[in-house]
Amino acid sequence: MLQHYKTVAGYGEDEIVIDRSRFIGYAQRVTTEEEAVAFIAMIKKKHWDATHNCSAFIIGENDQIQRSNDDGEPSGTAGKPILECIKKNGVKDTAVVVTRYFGGIKLGAGGLVRAYTAGTVTALKAAGIVAHILHQEVIITLDYHWWGKIENELRLGNHRVDGIDYAELVAVRVQLPAGEEIAFMERITDLTNGQARLELGNKDYIELPVEAIQDTE
Repeated sequence: MLQHYKTVAGYGEDEIVIDRSRFIGYAQRVTTEEEAVAFIAMIKKKHWDATHNCSAFIIGENDQIQRSNDDGEPSGTAGKPILECIKKNGVKDTAVVVTRYFGGIKLGAGGLVRAYTAGTVTALKAAGIVAHILHQEVIITLDYHWWGKIENELRLGNHRVDGIDYAELVAVRVQLPAGEEIAFMERITDLTNGQARLELGNKDYIELPVEAIQDTE
């Protein structure tokens, strides 16, 4: 699994006008090819009267699914620039449709590439970009005697606590950026003189502001 990756926060749309042609950019997070195809079909239905509904999507941890469609524009001037713009922005699991209403002025091949790239940037900005950072769950089970010290450690370390169960013993679930769990567990062992029981739980992605990626590097 990747340590982190970027994706769009969700649905977004915005519009720009270039030489009288309207370019409406749409972006959506998708995790399967079926979701991407359905999203593109929805936009095409919404804009059935548009001159073109050009699209691209990229799916998978290793970008293993990549598709683009020029929808009637000259080959390579629309779908491919949309796809390349998605890749350049480093986002995964993302579909983009750029709808064009022709304004009467031909843009030429270079102009089309720039226009569909700009439409994609507009769509991605409207959707917003977030980070998915891989986290490892650590479950700490300990006697109440040690809880005050561990609670203070968690607060001072600004650790992400996913839940606390108060029963005969205290059980707290902590989410740590993957790779930090061993040092954390050693720290808890030292603080409790080895009296805490430590277990590794699930490993999953947590969605955070995109700036969080820089904090992990």
